[in-house]
Amino acid sequence: MADYERIKQPFEPIYDKDSRILILGSLPSVKSRENGFYYGHPQNRFWRVIAGIYGLDVPENVFEKKDFLYKCRIAVWDVIESCEIKGSSDSSIRDVVAADLNTILDKCNIEKIFANGKTAGRLYNTFGKAKTGRDIIELPSTSPANAAYSLEKLMVKWSVIKD
Repeated sequence: MADYERIKQPFEPIYDKDSRILILGSLPSVKSRENGFYYGHPQNRFWRVIAGIYGLDVPENVFEKKDFLYKCRIAVWDVIESCEIKGSSDSSIRDVVAADLNTILDKCNIEKIFANGKTAGRLYNTFGKAKTGRDIIELPSTSPANAAYSLEKLMVKWSVIKD
């Protein structure tokens, strides 16, 4: 297995003044960093799940993905600003520096915050909640590593983002 590497969040948060939902991951995977955008692993089901819930086409490139998020009034970022990690293994995350989530929360009227997976939820509760004073709703991870959930099961669980 790879050695620990210090990773800094490579992506800016995606949001605009109309964003109402904030979805937080832990940190972009190696594949997402290689592909230059959130949830960039070809087997990650994030884009298919959100498209299915909103009845939209799955966005293909970064421009389409940003536009898609704005249309759905969804902000996306990660709980971690930087950390040490082995590859893309969430279980190896250590020495966390948390992102300043108020960067988004101070600029738009976020109604609910969701975690994409247990790790993002745990990290938010450890590092973010005290600073934001807001609860997070944990959803099952859209990662290909979460084999327990089919695309259909994920869509059912994730449909709460539209409530």
